Amino acid sequence: MSYKILCLGIETSCDETSLALVGDGELLGHVLASQSELHALFGGVVPELASREHYRYIGKLFDELMQRTQLDIHAINTIAVARGPGLLGSLLVGVAFAKALAIGLNARIIGVNHLHAHLLAVGLTQKIPFPSLGLLVSGGHTNIYRLEAPNRIEQLGKTLDDAAGEAVDKIGNLLGFPYPGGALLDQAAQLGKPSLAFTLPYLHNNNLDFSFSGLKTAVATYIQQNLQPLNYARPVTDVTTLPAAVLDLCASFNLAIAKTLVIKVHRALEHERDLQHVLLAGGVAANSCLRQELTQLTHDLHMSLHVPTPLFCTDNGAMIAYAGYLLANLGLEHDLDFETIPRGRIIPNDYKSQS
Repeated sequence: MSYKILCLGIETSCDETSLALVGDGELLGHVLASQSELHALFGGVVPELASREHYRYIGKLFDELMQRTQLDIHAINTIAVARGPGLLGSLLVGVAFAKALAIGLNARIIGVNHLHAHLLAVGLTQKIPFPSLGLLVSGGHTNIYRLEAPNRIEQLGKTLDDAAGEAVDKIGNLLGFPYPGGALLDQAAQLGKPSLAFTLPYLHNNNLDFSFSGLKTAVATYIQQNLQPLNYARPVTDVTTLPAAVLDLCASFNLAIAKTLVIKVHRALEHERDLQHVLLAGGVAANSCLRQELTQLTHDLHMSLHVPTPLFCTDNGAMIAYAGYLLANLGLEHDLDFETIPRGRIIPNDYKSQS
């Protein structure tokens, strides 16, 4: 079968090496190598190790993807790669591989904004409703967006310090959860009794930005003062063995994070009154409390909520391939000299129309 646009997606922004193929909007195959066990030894991602692992995996994964899909490599006419934000060394591995492959195949190349790709990942399983409000919650980012089109995405708010997922992982580490601790903390929270024991952070303002450092410090202080004497096993792998006090702490912290996010989303919807759809994306989109709170909000407002499947919430090549397909379908591409953008710098909307 021939495809008008057969797009290879490459994701190496942090500690997941992942590639995927999307043909005319349909996901044909995806592969992924996780480094979580390696970085768990250090309690977080070590940038130098991450880039070395990407270099070790990327060629093998490409060969595996082509073997799985049984597609001719010369049928690939579009290559999309995460250009940022992320760890510079990790990004460079993916971008260098993509550029070399684009030269060899004479394919168009598109440098994809990793954050925008997360938001567009919902299109892998359902039609994306434009315009929409997007909430991206991950270990590195907590942002609110207005989405008009795949190439017209405006940031309305951002985190000023710790991202929500980062705060969750740090508290999980204090409780003895292996890195990353978000999934286990959510499991523990579902067994506990939540209360509004912690002040919801950075809400006494009129903006759409976030700040979770104060909440993280308050919870960490509570743990040190009240839970440290408890001799539960470390590392924690079975949350059912945790004391009730720890489960309740997880439930209350989870609730504080979720309610803060949803309050800001509600505020954004009051500002952007023409929007009727909400997209939730990023690794924390799998959090049960956040999903429940956001589902309730959109139901009360008679709006629709769209969330990628859990497989495509975390970093993956499929979201990059799909974003690349959407941009190519609009006639957009990059020259080979496009920049790789590390975390902390603004990614330019510098796509060029295909000649």
